[in-house]
Amino acid sequence: QVQLVESGGGLVQAGASLRLSCAASGRGFSSYVMGWFRQAPGKEREFVAAITWRDENIYYADSVKGRFTISNDNAKNTVYLQMNNLKPEDTAVYYCAANWKYGSSWLEYDYWGQGTQVTVSS
Repeated sequence: QVQLVESGGGLVQAGASLRLSCAASGRGFSSYVMGWFRQAPGKEREFVAAITWRDENIYYADSVKGRFTISNDNAKNTVYLQMNNLKPEDTAVYYCAANWKYGSSWLEYDYWGQGTQVTVSS
């Protein structure tokens, strides 16, 4: 069982930055792929970024490339999502997720955090 706890959301203006954190714990999480997803009201949950703990392969959605950066700190068992140049369309609940292999569909991920709200005002 893997436990995930997100933090770092908030309300910011367009162009600002935020850093989300996802603290992982539990059995075998270091073998998993860690992903960030987001869900805006009335929309399906969508892939944002993912990273593998061991070899740090990194994946991004086209909509966030060049603005968001995913990273991990093995010593702290924490995955980060640095979000720069935020836009109103980035407004959503952001979720951390874990799965044994990479996938860009939320349906493929087994473990989820509780989510953290990010709101970007224009």
